[in-house]
Amino acid sequence: MKAAIAILSVFVIATLALIMCQQPKTEPNVVAATGVEPMKPKAVTSIQWLDSAKNLGKVKEGEKIEISFRFKNTGAEPLVVNNVVVSCGCTVAGKPEQPVMPGEEGVIKATFDSNGRAGTNHKTMAVYTNTANAVHTLAFDVEVEAKK
Repeated sequence: MKAAIAILSVFVIATLALIMCQQPKTEPNVVAATGVEPMKPKAVTSIQWLDSAKNLGKVKEGEKIEISFRFKNTGAEPLVVNNVVVSCGCTVAGKPEQPVMPGEEGVIKATFDSNGRAGTNHKTMAVYTNTANAVHTLAFDVEVEAKK
């Protein structure tokens, strides 16, 4: 009986393998079947940071400091900045709303509010892009002199 079950199992597996091998290797027509266009892989480009770290020196507490980080699209596809995430609520950052074309430069702008931040401050921002290394870190240092 065990031999019969083993032979039957081998037969079923061989039959399934034969059926799988004979099916055409074409992709199904997803649009016709669902009415929805499949997502295409996003184009990947490359970025060169012209300045990714800054030392802003000393400022007086209460000042708002504007910071700009420049970059260049060194790839062949439009560069898209998807998001900029700051490490602290004392910094507000913006991103380019339009893609940066190949060979062109762009800017990530941020504003640091020094109110209540007396002392040495090291702040970072994570920039999410359509590059091979999708997350880039920007940083700045500033010494905030306390109010007298």
